[in-house]
Amino acid sequence: MTPTTARRSPGRPRAGVHQSVYAATLRTVHEVGYARATVERIAAAAGIAKTTVYRRWPTKGALIVDCLLDAFGPMPLNTTGSGARSRAADSGTPLDASPGAPLDTADPGTPPGAAGPDTPPDTAGPGTPPGAAGPGTPPGEAERGRLIESGIRWIAGKIGAAGVGDAFAGVFSDAVSDPALREILATRFQDPYRQALQEALGEPEHRVLFLIDTVVGTLLHRLGMTGEPMSPADVDALVAMVRGFFAATER
Repeated sequence: MTPTTARRSPGRPRAGVHQSVYAATLRTVHEVGYARATVERIAAAAGIAKTTVYRRWPTKGALIVDCLLDAFGPMPLNTTGSGARSRAADSGTPLDASPGAPLDTADPGTPPGAAGPDTPPDTAGPGTPPGAAGPGTPPGEAERGRLIESGIRWIAGKIGAAGVGDAFAGVFSDAVSDPALREILATRFQDPYRQALQEALGEPEHRVLFLIDTVVGTLLHRLGMTGEPMSPADVDALVAMVRGFFAATER
């Protein structure tokens, strides 16, 4: 080995360990429930020592938060509103920015989500650059409504995935009596999504927080009371209710 050749550490690469632990966490939560999904069980399911887990995540709560960040990924927000685009440019934060990278790992980066096939063509009018709103026009109501709807359907799908909703509800319950865990949830999990929504929707912080509370709270309540994710028909009703509120009230 030449002097400039780095020696490879034994064991799996760090990224491989993280993905193995995340998969084992959701699998264990799905099989035995959040309360019984101890770090020891998760480590055994991942085929590693529990000391390896604790070196990367000091508590179960920290592990669950990073596992949720990995499971959710970036919110697929796209907007053509000039106001949101200019604010994003000023802040240097993309509208579909991924939340903070899990502890002790680099964010591999995620390409921006593509607009869906049902996205209508840009109708800002002649002389308006592609993707820009018309003169003096804030993010349009129809566009905001589409973004809200896509966000609600996205989070409903994530919470309905095996192990994810249970882990989400469990760590929220733990955070009620754990200020340190609440801080992790707020800064590492909620804030990046809130900031991306504020930029995309052109809404103030208090209204975006109300949107998050209403949607996530409703979805988790249904899961906790029935053990099942919200039905597609009820997700449709939730979308209509939330879109109606934001269309009818002032920012």
